[in-house]
Amino acid sequence: MSNIPGSDISSILHGGYHHPTSRLWQSERQLTKAALMYPIFITDDPEAEEEIKSLPGQKRWGLNKLVPFLEPLYKKGLASVILFGVPLAPEAKDPYGTSADDPNGPVMQAITLLKKHFPNLFIACDVCLCEYTSHGHCGILHEDGTINNPPSVKRIAEVACNYAKQGADCVAPSDMMDGRIKAIKTALIEAGVAHKCMLISYSAKFATCLYGPFRDAAGSAPAFGDRKRYQLPPAGRGLARRAITRDLAEGADCIMVKPATAYLDIIRDAKEIAPDVPISAYQVSGEFAMIHAAAKAGVFDLRRAAEESLDGILRAGANMILTYFTPDFLDWLSE
Repeated sequence: MSNIPGSDISSILHGGYHHPTSRLWQSERQLTKAALMYPIFITDDPEAEEEIKSLPGQKRWGLNKLVPFLEPLYKKGLASVILFGVPLAPEAKDPYGTSADDPNGPVMQAITLLKKHFPNLFIACDVCLCEYTSHGHCGILHEDGTINNPPSVKRIAEVACNYAKQGADCVAPSDMMDGRIKAIKTALIEAGVAHKCMLISYSAKFATCLYGPFRDAAGSAPAFGDRKRYQLPPAGRGLARRAITRDLAEGADCIMVKPATAYLDIIRDAKEIAPDVPISAYQVSGEFAMIHAAAKAGVFDLRRAAEESLDGILRAGANMILTYFTPDFLDWLSE
C-alpha cells in the first residue's frame, strides 16, 4: 500500500519521466530529420536570392543559387523538399496556368537539377495553378469568376503528370478542386509512372488568414475575390473528414492537413480515418512567422516554441511535417 495520503500506486508518475531519455519514451512519435519536408521557392531568375520580408530567413531562389544553398543542408540530413514555382516574368501568367509545367520553367528545371546533385533527396512538387494564372486563382474560371472545375481538374492532372515524368518523387495538389486526386492517379497510371511517384493530397486545406507570407513569397494572391468557395471553412470539421475519405478512395497515398497548429483535431481525425496511411501537416507561413514574431518580442524562446509546436503536430498524429523551421531542426536534432 502507498504511504502517501490519498494516493494510489498508479498515481505515481514522476519516475517514468525523470530523465531526458525516459521523457522521450513517453512520446507517441519522436521527431526525426526524415520527418521534415522543407518548402522551397524557385523563381525564373536563375541568379535570384531574394529575401522574403514576411517570412523570416526564407528566400526565393534561382536555379544557379539552389545547389549551393541546399548542399550544406543535405549534408546535415535534409531528406525531402517541396518545390513551389514563382515565375516573375509577366508573360509567364495567363488565365489557364500554361507555364506551370513549362519544360524551361523553374520547377521542371529544378527537378532535373536536384536529381543530379542530390540523388537521395525526396523531391515533391506542389501542384496548383495560382502562381501561374493571371487572376491568381487555383483553377480555370467561368466568366463570372467562379471555378470551372472540369477543365481545372484536367489541367492540374496534366501538370502533376508532367512533374512525375520529369522525375519528381511526389506530386502534391493543393488546388482543392473536386475530383483531382482520381484524375491525377489515373494520369500517373496511364503514363507508367504511378509506381514511382507518391500522391499527397491536400485534402484538408482550410481558407485561413495564415497564408499571407506564403502569398508574398509566391506572388499568388488572387487578383479578386478569395478562395473560400474551394478551400474549406475553418470550422468545417465534417467537410474535412469527407474530403479525406473521398481522396483516399480516389487513390491518395498520403493525406495533408493545412494549416497545422490550429487544426490538430483534424490531424487526429485524419489519423483515425486512415490509420495505415501517412499523415502530413503543413506548418504554414503564418504559423512560422507568428512564432518568430512572438520570440522577437520576448514572449518565449524561439527554439522551445518551435519544438513544442512540432511536438503537438506529431502528437496529434502526423508522420511528416512541412515546415520552414527545417534548417533549424537539422541543427537542433544533431545536438
